[in-house]
Amino acid sequence: MSADLPLEEPARRVSPPPGGALDADVWDRSFRPWDAYFGVVWAATLVFTIAAPNSAPVRATAFTLFALFAPWYMWVGRPEMMRTPDSRRSLYYVTGAILLFLPPAIMVGEMRSAAFALVPQCFMLLSMSRALWAVGVLNLAPVIGWVLVWRPPAEAIFFNALFAVITLAFSAVLGSWIIRIIAQSAERADLIAELEASREEVSRLSAERGALAERERMSREIHDTLAQGFTSVLMLVQAVDSELERDLPGARRHLDLMADTARQNLAEARALVAGGAPADLDGNSLPDALRRLAARHGPGPAEVSVELTGEARPLAPALEVVALRTCQEALSNTARHAGPGATAAISLAYTDAALCVEVRDTGRGFDTSAPSEGYGLSGLRARAAEVGGSARVRSCPGEGTLVAVRLPLPPPTTPPSSLTGSPT
Repeated sequence: MSADLPLEEPARRVSPPPGGALDADVWDRSFRPWDAYFGVVWAATLVFTIAAPNSAPVRATAFTLFALFAPWYMWVGRPEMMRTPDSRRSLYYVTGAILLFLPPAIMVGEMRSAAFALVPQCFMLLSMSRALWAVGVLNLAPVIGWVLVWRPPAEAIFFNALFAVITLAFSAVLGSWIIRIIAQSAERADLIAELEASREEVSRLSAERGALAERERMSREIHDTLAQGFTSVLMLVQAVDSELERDLPGARRHLDLMADTARQNLAEARALVAGGAPADLDGNSLPDALRRLAARHGPGPAEVSVELTGEARPLAPALEVVALRTCQEALSNTARHAGPGATAAISLAYTDAALCVEVRDTGRGFDTSAPSEGYGLSGLRARAAEVGGSARVRSCPGEGTLVAVRLPLPPPTTPPSSLTGSPT
């Protein structure tokens, strides 16, 4: 910073960002009353000058000099006040305005009323200390020059000096108020700009979070439906390949199951695109959907059994989807990892407080402490957590696997019973 800059900077106006809550022309609209005020003061000054008792040549000269104010203000002063003030340009304009003001104010006393327009401009453009110096010159210099040029009587000098001092005091009070208002406006503009930036950042982060959540949801859905269906088709292809020469009935049965699985996968894909319920739950209860799922996972109903406890009832779609996806994931893992000859059983229990789903197999099991990859178990736990439930997996090598999910249910609504009784 150069040494000639003032220690106390003028109030800064901050232009709001385009597209924000504030329009870019807010200051333009709020400045128009100042334009009107300056215009009224200068028009009144010209009227006072025309009516002054001075000679016509003096009034004409003062009038001509004062008329230069209009282009000086429009070309230099107003553009400077419309943007963040620069100390050099502002001082340049105020100095020129004072030089244009002093000669006519000395020649015709009525011209001093123009100070009511120049004083606010000094406080708008300069620091407080420089503005006070400029205002002092505007109020005192015309009186001193008037006294030196016209040699008025002592009484007139006294009253004019007293008026200049009072005007100077009033100008200082008005100027401090103007600077305080401009500073508060700048602070509020900064706060609003920060708020707008924060809003845009929150909106961007929310959109990113939503996109990430949607990608995660789609990944789970694809893993639990289409990927599992394709895995079943591949396993059935391997079974058919081994049965073509020695077991044609078994091969045909597996081909039929492949066709059913492919149709089911197609239905799941359509449901996934449409955002509707899973194909197994479309028009079916949860127990029926689990029985259809069990029938597809194995050549016979003895491979996967379904046991129902409690009275089945319609539940929230989100809960039924979690229960169905849990069984799909568990049975898919059984088919891929349990080994030949393993069987599985699904247990579905309805209680007043929760829906409990268990899938148990008699396969080779695995070490649950070992790190796992993919969406399987982590997706299962994430699904349960989304609806306030919990999931656990229990398994040991050689002892099979148990997948259990508990989903809390809202308390059942019962119609209010009628209260009857006899008076005591």
